[in-house]
Amino acid sequence: MSDQNTTYEPLDVDTIPSRLGSIAAITKRLGTDASQWTAREVGDGNLNFVFIVTGPKGSVIVKQALPYVRLVGESWPLPLSRAFYEYHALTRQGLRDPQSVPEVFHFDEAQALIVMEYLTPHIILRYSLIGGNRHEGLGRRLGEFCARTLFRGSDLAMDAADRKADLALFAGNGALCDITENLVFSDPYFDAEMNRHTTPQLDRIVATLRADIDLKVEVQHLKAAFCANAETMLHGDLHTGSVMVAADEAIVIDPEFVTYGPMGFDIGMLISNFFMAYYAQPGHASKSDDRTAYQDWILEVTAEIHDVFTVEFSRLWREERTGILYPKSLYEDQGHAIASEQALGHRLNAIWRDCLGFAGIEMHRRILGLAHNADFETIENENLRAECEARALVLGRQLVINRGRLNSMAAVFDLAKFIGRENLL
Repeated sequence: MSDQNTTYEPLDVDTIPSRLGSIAAITKRLGTDASQWTAREVGDGNLNFVFIVTGPKGSVIVKQALPYVRLVGESWPLPLSRAFYEYHALTRQGLRDPQSVPEVFHFDEAQALIVMEYLTPHIILRYSLIGGNRHEGLGRRLGEFCARTLFRGSDLAMDAADRKADLALFAGNGALCDITENLVFSDPYFDAEMNRHTTPQLDRIVATLRADIDLKVEVQHLKAAFCANAETMLHGDLHTGSVMVAADEAIVIDPEFVTYGPMGFDIGMLISNFFMAYYAQPGHASKSDDRTAYQDWILEVTAEIHDVFTVEFSRLWREERTGILYPKSLYEDQGHAIASEQALGHRLNAIWRDCLGFAGIEMHRRILGLAHNADFETIENENLRAECEARALVLGRQLVINRGRLNSMAAVFDLAKFIGRENLL
């Protein structure tokens, strides 16, 4: 995959019909008369253009990478090749967990664009949680997605040669890995140039975290695991902003940070965002709804994600373990099924520990780093926002430091609730 591209040209709402109007995969879904198409730009992320394009027959999403970080501007260049990796991630995720990601209709490598299914009436999960909405089966679908994509993208299930080829393919996505390695694992823990936080309210707790030697050492151990432990193909940026939901459906989007890494990373990043949603609820409460019942529902979903992940991963271990790791020829075929179960328990425990550590780091980077989330940012009262953020910061530290001592989700919930009652400012 080369980043040298002299034909690339950014789209806009006026040029989309003329530039895409001859592509059969698109006209099939919008209609052949491109003059009747309309487009609007709806991207609210940090990196790309996203357009909803509508014609007489229907609508599609057109996503185009920009040659820089949109959140920052042209001073931070970024390779267009990330669209190439996102396309290949989507196709693999769609095979490993059917109907979990949008259907891709067209990919243009030179223009760094993907045309895909327009999801309606879906909305971004993060904003649904801010609005206090509930979605039946949410935890089940997200737990299944994590288990199926992480297991089936690893040496537990894949042909060894295919898995090594994929590892080599996605190793080219180094620019986005660099963002994760620095903005997630390093920058929040010192006064990096692009950091920001709610000031002055959080100044004291931020200074304490950045002076915490034990925390900084443990974070770098987790960074080492992220960089060196290429267990499986990761989504790489799985959070409540990369899930779209309808009443009883959840679809995962935006895997452009795809890389090979530890299995606990995706699920840890995901449940971290549910904990942040939990702590943000007082900032979205009203006189008629203090959101305490909704906080309980958020924790129920978080527990279901992990429980379903464990059950589905275990099922796949027993039924689809055809890769080079923990082979049945060594265990079950020798009459040693107990060894297989013992190894499964060890793997699940290792994933759980990593999951907690990565979850804690995600809380810190979303409050102290460059890219914040709307759960907290939409709380207009800065003092209330800081109170919510402080609780997440403290829980984050506990998860990183004590990830080897918290043996159940119930123990994590007890800790989260205790911290939620504390006045930390």
